[in-house]
Amino acid sequence: MQLIKPPRLLPGDTIGLVTPAGQVSRAAIDKAIANTEALGFRVKLGRYLDEVNGNYAGPWEHRVEDLHGMFADPDVNAIWAIRGGSGAMQLLPHLDYGLMRRHPKILVGYSDITALHLAIHRHAGLVTFHGPVGMSTLSGYSTEHLLNVLMRPEDEYVIPMAVENSRKAFNEPDNAHYALRTVVPGIGTGRLMGGNLALVSALAGTPYAADIRDALLFLEEVNEEPYRVDRMLMQLNLNQPFRSAAGIMLGIFEGCGPAGDGPSLSLDQTTDQHLQPLAIPAVTGWSFGHIRHQFTLPMGIRARMDTGRQTLTLLEAAVR
Repeated sequence: MQLIKPPRLLPGDTIGLVTPAGQVSRAAIDKAIANTEALGFRVKLGRYLDEVNGNYAGPWEHRVEDLHGMFADPDVNAIWAIRGGSGAMQLLPHLDYGLMRRHPKILVGYSDITALHLAIHRHAGLVTFHGPVGMSTLSGYSTEHLLNVLMRPEDEYVIPMAVENSRKAFNEPDNAHYALRTVVPGIGTGRLMGGNLALVSALAGTPYAADIRDALLFLEEVNEEPYRVDRMLMQLNLNQPFRSAAGIMLGIFEGCGPAGDGPSLSLDQTTDQHLQPLAIPAVTGWSFGHIRHQFTLPMGIRARMDTGRQTLTLLEAAVR
């Protein structure tokens, strides 16, 4: 399927706020509204934003209706998930991918929104964006790379890693996982593919799975012990061997160290078991994940990772 790029965002455009996964509080909705307006955009709210169904933002039917409504609305220029959480996978069999292909729009979010990114890429061929959610506390770094990717397309766009994350690793011993680390040096070029590890691994072997062949696979996770990280990486590797990728980027795995006093490998030891045997570039601690200072990754766009320069270069514009 030929890749479709959504129209670029312009100042004053309207962004639709949706909750396709976990439930949100009124405070989270208000924060997403404030973030959108502070960036210079107008807001349109989904009809069912404050619904609650257990830990989900209402029944899947209403979450699908809101998402479809934003894609179909000619006044909406982009769609921003207020949060991730859980439940986005419930939507996948019910989405109108033809509607999304006929009305291509920017969709931004991360964490559980990974399920939507992978499914839409595979079945609609639309470039979507793994980046901050609407309720994120935006930093200058995350705002710069979000708006540059969505509003100012370039044939080559170089993204350096956030100095703030490296500083955190240096100044705070408990946050060593924020450090940039090259496991296998080199330069890799391929399509960007990936997202949250739990979602990418959960979708492996399904009609919505990521195709990592010749891709730059990017993965991030939060609050999972090393043995669970190992299990998810094993599931992915057994389904599609990591060696078939062009390179692997692990983001910052916040809260993924050993828990309690029992025996455990460290997070680095766990990930190195999977990365060190590879003959492709592999890094950890790059600036994406459940963190404040994160850059935005356009799904399906060709890019180049350079472990020596510690940069990711987008090799084509992600919007038109």
